[in-house]
Amino acid sequence: MKKIALSLFVFGVASISAPVLAAQPSVLKGDRIKIDYVQPTNPEHQAIYELVKERQALERFRDYLRPMRLPGPLLLRIAGCDGDSNAWYEESDHSVTVCYEYLADIQANVPKETTPAGVTPEDALIGPTIEVFLHEIGHAVFSMLKVPVLGREEDAADQIAAYFLLQLGKEGARKTVVGVAYMYGHEMQSKSPGLKQFADVHGLPAQRFYNLLCMAYGADAESFGDMVQAGYLPESRAEWCHDEYKQVDYAVHKLIAPYVDQKLLKSDPTRKKKLLKQADQP
Repeated sequence: MKKIALSLFVFGVASISAPVLAAQPSVLKGDRIKIDYVQPTNPEHQAIYELVKERQALERFRDYLRPMRLPGPLLLRIAGCDGDSNAWYEESDHSVTVCYEYLADIQANVPKETTPAGVTPEDALIGPTIEVFLHEIGHAVFSMLKVPVLGREEDAADQIAAYFLLQLGKEGARKTVVGVAYMYGHEMQSKSPGLKQFADVHGLPAQRFYNLLCMAYGADAESFGDMVQAGYLPESRAEWCHDEYKQVDYAVHKLIAPYVDQKLLKSDPTRKKKLLKQADQP
């Protein structure tokens, strides 16, 4: 199962007051995001390379993450991966890499028209594109800020990614969540779980699908109530989703929000809208 990530940990934390931390303030600084579009060696990826550069995809992520106070630079990179459709955080050089192959897979799985469940082609493109960075930047923040993780780190990165998708406002949250859910649903149908998949560090696509919908319903039962009514999220799970969301919400406020530069955060009130446009089709 591919790794999925911006953990952009600045969504919805503008009003949070930062407690005193053990880390030295002089070491932690905002505006430490670097970007790199690596020229693809595979001619089939040239169009994706030109599109993401034209849309300034990485610049938008960099601007959005600017308020994040980090102990050193974090590099966001899009590169060819020799045929491997993947994305990951590399601790040795503090870099997040998303493969052209992964972005190509996202594009290939976009429906040609709105699905019966209401997922638009735009949703299926934007949601997974934003989440892949969210997930991997989540790993980066866990590592660089020494955020304690109880349980599997991949599950924690999924939760963080889902949480910050849900801070994009009602419309933005809906579009990105259903887009990511569509991706997981496609993977559920295209892959039969073998025994080895149960040993993977990631959850199975079906588990990630239900976890995402539970977070969404727990955050906003009104906006995502139709997911329960339509049977996408079982009522037996939905009953506890508010508690699941609040657990993640508490962890974000306790462990991550204190590292957000409030002055930089408030300096660009249109940041969320810019980020949502980063994956638009031409």
